[in-house]
Amino acid sequence: MVRASVIGCGNMGSALIRGLSRTGEHTVIACDVDPAALEAVSDDCAETTTDPAVATDADVVVVAVKPGLVVDVVSDLDLSPEQTLVSIAAGVPTSTLAEYTDATVVRIMPNLAAETGNMAAAATGAEIPDEVRTLLDDVGEFVEVEETQMDIATAVNGSGPAFVFYLIGAMRDAGVDAGLEPDDAEVLAAQTFKGAAETVLRSERDIEELIDAVCSPKGTTIEGMEVLWESTADEAVAEAVSAAEERSAELAREFDDD
Repeated sequence: MVRASVIGCGNMGSALIRGLSRTGEHTVIACDVDPAALEAVSDDCAETTTDPAVATDADVVVVAVKPGLVVDVVSDLDLSPEQTLVSIAAGVPTSTLAEYTDATVVRIMPNLAAETGNMAAAATGAEIPDEVRTLLDDVGEFVEVEETQMDIATAVNGSGPAFVFYLIGAMRDAGVDAGLEPDDAEVLAAQTFKGAAETVLRSERDIEELIDAVCSPKGTTIEGMEVLWESTADEAVAEAVSAAEERSAELAREFDDD
């Protein structure tokens, strides 16, 4: 069991709290200046507080606030070298935060699927303590990357859910246009993405091999794939990822300029 606190109960902070609550394995303290935000997560944590000092009574302190606020928040926290500070602030390097705390600093880029235990996250830091690994494992999958790779990780797994939502919506709409009921089309499209993703994660075959496995000669799937192969769909996805990566880098530069 890990004693953790989450400072900042917005969308991402509350998703982490609810995801950790699902496991029943950890003690979580929620901290926010907004009583309504605390009320929304009160059933999913052991304690709520508006006082950051109370939230420092934890092995792992997650700071889930906007990049422009993270330095001010961290500098006000009295943490020891035995504790770990986890930041989700895009564009703010671990070296910057390390100047304001004695704790071990880890930076992560999670996503909202933490709430259902299906998070994809990138993590970086000079050291990633076992307590942090345990928390991340319990809300999904994570990979360790270099700090210089966090901008592209932010684009792939941080912004990526919106891109997937868009593609699910496109498949749903195609189904509706061809006669399916909207709710039925959405279930079929979303569950198909969910199942396909799980197959990729669990299979030893690469994605190209999995496509081949689904495409029977002269069947329906290969007819659809021919359209995609001849389209610029992959280029559009790559451009979306690249745009998100560049914005992450811009945020980092803006922070440095400050």
